[in-house]
Amino acid sequence: MSTTALPRNAALRRTITLDSGVSSVSTSAAASPSHSPSETPAHSPSSTSLSSLSELDDSLKDRPRKLVDTYGNEFKIPDFTIKQIRDAIPAHCFERSGLRGLAYVARDCACLATVFVLFYNYVTPETVPSAPLRFALWTVYGFVQGLFGTGLWVLAHEAGHQSFSPSKKLNDTVGWMLHSALLVPYFSWKISHGKHHKATGHMERDMVFVPDTREHFSSKLGKAAHDIAELMEETPIWTAWHLIYQQIGGWPAYLLSNVTGHNFHERQTEGKGKGKKNGFFNGINHFAPSSPLYEKKDEHLILLSDLGLAITGTILFCLGQKFGWYNLLAWYFVPYLWVNNWLVAITYLQHTDPSLPHYTPHTWTFTRGAAATIDRELGFIGRQLFHGIVETHVLHHYISTIPFYHADEASEAIKPIMGAHYRSNTDGGFWGFVGALWRSARWCQWVEPNAAAEGEGKGVLFFRNQNGLGLPPADGEEYLRLKEVRKMMVGADSDGEA
Repeated sequence: MSTTALPRNAALRRTITLDSGVSSVSTSAAASPSHSPSETPAHSPSSTSLSSLSELDDSLKDRPRKLVDTYGNEFKIPDFTIKQIRDAIPAHCFERSGLRGLAYVARDCACLATVFVLFYNYVTPETVPSAPLRFALWTVYGFVQGLFGTGLWVLAHEAGHQSFSPSKKLNDTVGWMLHSALLVPYFSWKISHGKHHKATGHMERDMVFVPDTREHFSSKLGKAAHDIAELMEETPIWTAWHLIYQQIGGWPAYLLSNVTGHNFHERQTEGKGKGKKNGFFNGINHFAPSSPLYEKKDEHLILLSDLGLAITGTILFCLGQKFGWYNLLAWYFVPYLWVNNWLVAITYLQHTDPSLPHYTPHTWTFTRGAAATIDRELGFIGRQLFHGIVETHVLHHYISTIPFYHADEASEAIKPIMGAHYRSNTDGGFWGFVGALWRSARWCQWVEPNAAAEGEGKGVLFFRNQNGLGLPPADGEEYLRLKEVRKMMVGADSDGEA
């Protein structure tokens, strides 16, 4: 196991010295021999004048000019092309087999059916008289069925990207059936997910896990953006609560209110987003044809997605009426929550890591955004049950039509082209993946640019946090002055990106 996204010359833990106005960085381990002040952006002297732009320019002259990520490692903006990526991949990796795809569907369905039959017949009050033991066994059932259900979810995801087979009709039929059975609006998801792929890492167009800006994060806490450096550390209990909500309620909240998606719906070309913002009951969802997430030409597909959900809902209602709602809870809804958990965890960790950048509109390109993802490792579960969606996601963002059974080979082929821009964190396997949830939640709370960034580097944003981890946020006065500089040099339309 190895990683390309963990601290090297990293500021693992920082302490804030409020009386000096300068943040100092300390680590629990001995500093690396190559660690130097040039690897951590320093703060500028205090000033109370926002109009002293020439003075600010002078104060920046002695600063390190390179970009650094949240760990403190040097970051360079990707400069390779999508053509180089495509040319590096062997031609046979693009070949898709509908028969092979259907075989995987049959395998996962057979696993689900086998587990259900075993538990239905052999984990009963007659065969297992102990109620606590029976509860424990059905808890295991929910977890296991959640794994197989997530596998089917991933196969429907393959179908949505047309990597399941060469036939669009077969792809959409399989995807619609599988996702509908999992209470996912297939075409609605497919369309918004396609927009995510077209704008990965774009702060104003991406559709999933768009991080908070400094302004938005501080506003949620009732603070001004320039006061954020003085925030107290978030308690571990609050972090845990946030993760529990995200893992259980994150997926329904995304479908119902577009939570974590971009919030620039006024720009919808057909005018469907006028006056609308993300949130419950605001018209931004995956179920209404009128939602600004969709164009009018696709509205019939949204209705077809809703039909699939209605069919599944009717079947579930009939089963609940016949067999009892507690049984249905154990048979279907507990595994359903596990599927949601895995879906959210996988997507979150594919796009949230202290090593990853995000981009403002004037700096973003497709090639740069696709590189703002990270591969992780889930061992047997990831590679066999989840069909490699965790381990080969970087490749998937460059060419999403490559089927998962060719993705490992294709991933190896593009690594020499990407070089240092390829990121992975495969340490620890399954438990390393679980630990990454906690680490990302603590380290990655909002994004802001490096204080010493120049040129298009001003549009490269990195994660910061209030927990004293990694590079500190810019101090208040410095932040306000840098914001004024960016307004003048980049344009007022990027002010919201600060």
